[in-house]
Amino acid sequence: MSIEYPLLALFGAFLTFYLAKHNRFDGIRASSSLSIIAYLIFSALNLNPDLYAVVFFGGTFIGMSAPHRFGVYTIASSSVLFSLLFEYLLPILDGYGGALGVSAFLSVCICHTCILLGAPRSKKPPPVQ
Repeated sequence: MSIEYPLLALFGAFLTFYLAKHNRFDGIRASSSLSIIAYLIFSALNLNPDLYAVVFFGGTFIGMSAPHRFGVYTIASSSVLFSLLFEYLLPILDGYGGALGVSAFLSVCICHTCILLGAPRSKKPPPVQ
């Protein structure tokens, strides 16, 4: 396993997670705009834009997942789990789309199930007064 997949997924997830908290962005706008920018950057640098942009896009799926339920640790765990699942499911499933969707769904479901079973969650910051 190469280090590029987890790093791209983490980068995509955290950028989407934090950008979606701004006034003019929601999860969908943050994910789509960041994915387009990432594809253009990978394409300009000749870094296999089809594959790397898909991994980044999968990370943005994680970043869109329930920001009121997921914190930093859960986002990071889901992103790394996504990259592992994506790498192993890509040869099995036909094309990027199937591996992308199944990997993102499974990683979020596994982390959410762990939270429901009592895994520690990220602490919410205290309210600003």
